[in-house]
Formats: sequence, structure tokens, C-alpha cells
Amino acid sequence: MLMTDQAPLAPTTPLQRRVLVVAIVASFIAILDGFVVNLALPAIGRELGGGLVIQQWVVDAYLLTLGALILVAGSLSDHFGRARILEWGLAGFAVTSVMCGLAWNGEVLVVSRALQGIAGALLVPSSLAMIVTSFSGPAQSKAIGQWSGWTSAAAIAAPLIGGVSVDLLSWRVIFFVNVIPAAAIWPMLAGLRASDAARDRSKRIDYAGALLAMIGLGGPVFAFIEQGHLGWGNPQVWVPLVAGAVALGFFAIHESRTAAPMLPLRLFAIRNFGWGNLATLAIYGAISLGFFALGIYLQQVGGMGATVAGIALLPGTVILMLSASYFGGLAGKYGPRWFMTAGPLLCAIGFLMSLSIKEPLNYWTQVLPGQVVFGLGLATLVAPLTAAILGAVPPEEAGIGSAINNAVARIAGLICIAFAGLIVGPVFTREGLYNALLVTAALFGLGAVASAVGIRNTVPEAAPAREPGGNHDDGGEAARPA
Repeated sequence: MLMTDQAPLAPTTPLQRRVLVVAIVASFIAILDGFVVNLALPAIGRELGGGLVIQQWVVDAYLLTLGALILVAGSLSDHFGRARILEWGLAGFAVTSVMCGLAWNGEVLVVSRALQGIAGALLVPSSLAMIVTSFSGPAQSKAIGQWSGWTSAAAIAAPLIGGVSVDLLSWRVIFFVNVIPAAAIWPMLAGLRASDAARDRSKRIDYAGALLAMIGLGGPVFAFIEQGHLGWGNPQVWVPLVAGAVALGFFAIHESRTAAPMLPLRLFAIRNFGWGNLATLAIYGAISLGFFALGIYLQQVGGMGATVAGIALLPGTVILMLSASYFGGLAGKYGPRWFMTAGPLLCAIGFLMSLSIKEPLNYWTQVLPGQVVFGLGLATLVAPLTAAILGAVPPEEAGIGSAINNAVARIAGLICIAFAGLIVGPVFTREGLYNALLVTAALFGLGAVASAVGIRNTVPEAAPAREPGGNHDDGGEAARPA
């Protein structure tokens, strides 16, 4: 699909090929796990008990540690080397996946999922940063497009792996499966450690900032999760919320004053980085809310099973996987600004088209057309968005740049899902779905406006292929995709 006569997308050296394969597989594992677990929640609840609370924490314990520690992981990646951090993350993810599969009660599973989130935080930023430091120029945009497309295949594999495992075997199998790809790429990853650029061991890790970030993110997230059954007036809700808000304030002050900040606030002064993350906040909040609402509606009101509902929402992901590399190449040639503007607008139109949904549900006329339009918009924006943001930061800070962007995307999802009850109402109805679709479209619109106003096209000249860890000077805001 969407074939062109542009240069081949394959990396130019064997080492670059290995980097791309390792980066894709490492990210694929973390992304696949999130999709598959959602499908297994009913089976987990039936076997381990604990009701909705345990099911929520099975998902949110992972997201909490992942979101809180992803900034630390970016700093560790820049400090110790991308390949080394990926090794730690991959080993940790495999071990904690086995712990999840062997969990004998809900509490053990939740703790194991929290530990798994710590390992997951080490995977995505480091894998993406390896691509950034291994490719340059338009080839970098194409490599990021490949990374985006193939990691999106996790969403396609999830309904199949999760459905077969839960329906025919056991929900525990979904965790044990993680060990297979981890073991497959381990030899390749171990061989890449020597190619990591030399790191400045005199740099200090911002442990105080990491602690403040964990409290600042963990407190509000805990409050958002628990307020549903405890209420906002309960001290167990508002105390963590206030503590988190205070910690975030101290975090901002600390990061502006420390000599080696975990979150270099100066990066947000770089136009494409600052505005790109603002667009990310709106766009990924919209994606999280939109699919949360549609997924629930298709099952609870539309009568679909979890596996069928998952497959029903896959068209956008399929389109992204097939065409992300193409649009990444175009963004590398023409600049990301208008791709980042048109993409969210198409996504908004796609969700607005779903306002035609009514009972009885007709998937082919009421859901599928909107998902196709959404998929075209998603494919248009993902690689250019990533390229604009990480292409704006110096290569030696690609790890923390990637971590910041990943953290923004996950925090956007957490916030929007936390407030979903206020948007759709206490009982999920068609009117509640319509409210969620309108808010989703509005958020996509904000992402388009942020991109049109803030993003500037900086199209680099083609540069010689670089080995991982190579240095070059892109001149400030040169497009260095991610």
C-alpha cells in the first residue's frame, strides 16, 4: 500500500539493521502487553477475585510506575548507554512477566505489574533513542516510521494472542509469551553494547528529582483511581492529591535549580519540542478517551465480545502499520508541520463520524468508516510528530527527550481516563458515548492548532549514515526524528 519510488527504507549498514530490529522488538513487547492485559481482565477477575478494584489496579499499577519512572529511564539511558539500559529493561520485563503469570492472588499480581512497569519504563525511551543516534537526515524519519508501524502491529497481534490464550488456554499465558521475543533478541542486544557512545561518568543522576516526580505523579494518579469508590472528600483521596500537587511544585523548582536535572526545562524552550509535546498531550489524551469510550460501548451496549471488539477497532492500526513509514519519509522531505496539522483533523473527523452510532449497532456503516478516516489521520501524524519532537533535541539528550514525550503521552491518557466518568455519566449510554466523541474530537482539534501555530519545518540535508553513538552537529532545531 502507498508504494513510491523513493529510496529503499532498509538501513544502510548491518549494524543499523540490528539496531532497528532490537528497537522494534523491545518496544513491541511493552506495547503488546498493555493491549493483551485489557482483554484478559474478565478472566483474571473470575479466577483471582477482587472485583473491579483489582482489575483497575492490574492495569493502573503498570501505568503508574511506567509513567512515574519513564523520565528516570531516559536519564539512565543517556548516562549508562542505550543498549545497557535496554538489557536491564528486557531482563526485568521477562522476569516480572513470569511473576505475573505465576501470581496466586490479586495482590501479588498487582505488585508484579507495578514491577513490570518499572522494567517497561526502561524499554521504550532507550529503544527509540538508539534509532535517533543511529540514523540521520531523511533516513532517520523513515526508520522512525518503520518503528512506529511495526510496533503498532502489537495492537493487531493482541486480540489474536489474548483471545486465543484466554479462551482456549489461560490468562497466565499472555504473560509467559513475553519471554519468547525477549530471549530472541538478547544476543543481538548484547552485541550492541560495545557500539554505545562513551558516556560521561561524571554526570550525576537526579535522584531527588526522580523521587519528587514519583510522588508528584503517583499521588494524583492514586487519587484519580480511588475517587470512584471512595469519593473526593475521603482523606485517602485528597491527601495523596494534595501531596502530589505539592511534590510537582517542588519538582519544578528543583529541576530549574539543580546542575544536572532529570527534566531539563530548557528543552521546552526549543520551539518544536515544547509545542510538539503540547500537541502530544492533546492528541494522546484524545486517543485514550476515544478508544476507551468506543471499546466499552461496543461491548456493554453493542453486545460484542472483548476479542471481537478489539478486532473491530483495528482498522486504524492496520493503516498506520502499512503507511507510517511512507508519511515519515514525506515528513523528512517536506517537514512535519502540515502533516501534524492535517493528521489530527482527520482523526477528529473520524470520531465525529461515529456520532452516527445508534441501536441496533451496525458496525459496517456506523463504526468502520470513521475508523478508516481516523487511521489515515493517525498514519499522517505519528511519525512526523515523533520526528519533530526528538528531532529538535541534541542527540546526546535523545534519551531524556524520548522519555519526556512518552511520559506526556501516558499522563494524557491517565488524566482523560480518570475524568471519563464525568464526561460519559454514571451509566454508559449512547448519549454518554456522544459526549466522549465530541470531547475526543475537540482534543484532536487542539492538537492540530498547536501543531499549526507552534511547529516549524526544519528539513535537514541528507547526511552520511552513522554508526550508533556517532556525533554530528545538526544546528539546534534540526529535524532529528524520534
